[in-house]
Amino acid sequence: MPKPKYTDLPVDKIQLDLSNPRIAQWMEMYKNPTSEDIALALGVRESSTGEATTTYTSLKESIKTNKGLIHPIIVNKQSDGNHVVIEGNTRVAIIREFRDDEIDGDWNTVPSMVYDSLDQEIIDAIRLQAHLVGPRQWRPYAKAKYLFSLRNESHLTLEQIVDFCGGRKSEVNSYINAYSDIEKYYRPLCDDSEFDPTRFSAFVELQKPIIQTALVNNGFNKTDFSTWIKELKIRRLEKVRALPRVLNNSNAKDIFLRSNIEEAIRSLDVTTQGENVLSDATIFQLAKEISVKIGNIVWAEVQSLKEDIGAENVEYLFNAKDNLHSLCKDIESD
Repeated sequence: MPKPKYTDLPVDKIQLDLSNPRIAQWMEMYKNPTSEDIALALGVRESSTGEATTTYTSLKESIKTNKGLIHPIIVNKQSDGNHVVIEGNTRVAIIREFRDDEIDGDWNTVPSMVYDSLDQEIIDAIRLQAHLVGPRQWRPYAKAKYLFSLRNESHLTLEQIVDFCGGRKSEVNSYINAYSDIEKYYRPLCDDSEFDPTRFSAFVELQKPIIQTALVNNGFNKTDFSTWIKELKIRRLEKVRALPRVLNNSNAKDIFLRSNIEEAIRSLDVTTQGENVLSDATIFQLAKEISVKIGNIVWAEVQSLKEDIGAENVEYLFNAKDNLHSLCKDIESD
């Protein structure tokens, strides 16, 4: 890996990288994007919770308070002399905005680590390290878009991609195939304003053989699945895991097609006497007991669960994990 040089680059000599996956999906809307379009794309709300907007606003406030950047951006000086951002698009856009708005501070230069004429393969490696396994990870859709590009446009092998970003080959392949499916089946159903990249995780779940088998066996296809996602018949995307159970039950399937998957699941839930006893326990008693049970689980049982990943009992485990994680985040938040 070549060594970069530290320097303070004039902000006007820095070119934003429009191919960066964090903004590429929005740049596709603009034929000739202006700096205002780019700033909008970098700060745009990416989810119904507004998490991306909050992060962008927090970053702006931090830079404003410190009157500059704490960490330098990463730039590639190309053979034509242009300085193109590898990592730091958002921070450069913010600094330009502060300069144009005459915010108190020196916004004419940007602390930068400058590489000289990097090959695309090394640029990809730097991005992967910074955003796929680093502290500022891309959102799942943007990550998948980039992995798809590496596989199908840069023609990297799965092994090369895994070497760059770590993880498992099966996970990388799942993301690539999920991106292909969301673009092929979901996007054509949507206007530009309707396409919701936060629905991407549903298409990751779709890659599981048990989900695809349930669709085929019940006369459905990926276009049907995409329609359900668009129409919010599956609002909480982890509920995709319940599709085999729902579709394989004629009553639950009818309820799902008329209403949504939550109603269908409720129709399947039959409370037994033993479950009535559990319903009287506190969440603290249940948490204590489940911790003991997990601590005593044998490896053979874990293997059995892995082989039956889409089964109803395994679905309960994943749902409990999601709900417990959400509760703990709420408890820890200010």
